[in-house]
Amino acid sequence: MRSVVFDVGETLIDDTREWARWADWIGVPRHTFSAVLGAVTAQGRDNAETFDYFRPGFDLIKERRRREDAGFGELIEDADLYSDVRKGLAALRDAGLWVGIAGNQTTRAAELLHLLGLPVEAIATSGEWGVAKPDPGFFDRVMAMAPGKPWEIVYVGDHRDNDVLPAREAGLRTALIRRGPWGHLWAEDPVVRAHADWIIDSIEDLPCLLAGEGRRRLR
Repeated sequence: MRSVVFDVGETLIDDTREWARWADWIGVPRHTFSAVLGAVTAQGRDNAETFDYFRPGFDLIKERRRREDAGFGELIEDADLYSDVRKGLAALRDAGLWVGIAGNQTTRAAELLHLLGLPVEAIATSGEWGVAKPDPGFFDRVMAMAPGKPWEIVYVGDHRDNDVLPAREAGLRTALIRRGPWGHLWAEDPVVRAHADWIIDSIEDLPCLLAGEGRRRLR
């Protein structure tokens, strides 16, 4: 293995605060919003469809712009990072691996991620690239960004359909991280277990695995 590239939401970032802010923005009780989000998640659908239950025809791009203009735009701060992120990323770099971030996020999110000063070589988002997962073009960009042949690059994410399957189809190695609603739901999915190289509970599991453990899976 030469490179490890990470998804963002519910892989590096705990999205709890951002979803709560969205619930507040559209005037829906947080618990209600969370419950509907969970139902959408359990059905394997795009989480953006949650908004349509409360506001049919919801325009996410327009509403995101309105939030920014009103001073309630995206926030990604140290408090939003999962506790293993900095230590885990640093350990991977110390092991001689190239470490990057690439996820379905806005250009603003890329700016905020850069401000965190994470121990990575590169950060990119679908907003910057103009192509989003699971489109194969997204993973073409990942392979252009990260050093190594496709089979020398590991893509780490929490979602079967956006991360594991399309990354594997592109020829990358894959790790599903068991956290957040998607990670917990997909971790026991037979398709994930058949196609993911590893199922992990923490980023700190990766340095040992990638140091020569081959395809041994964490369970």
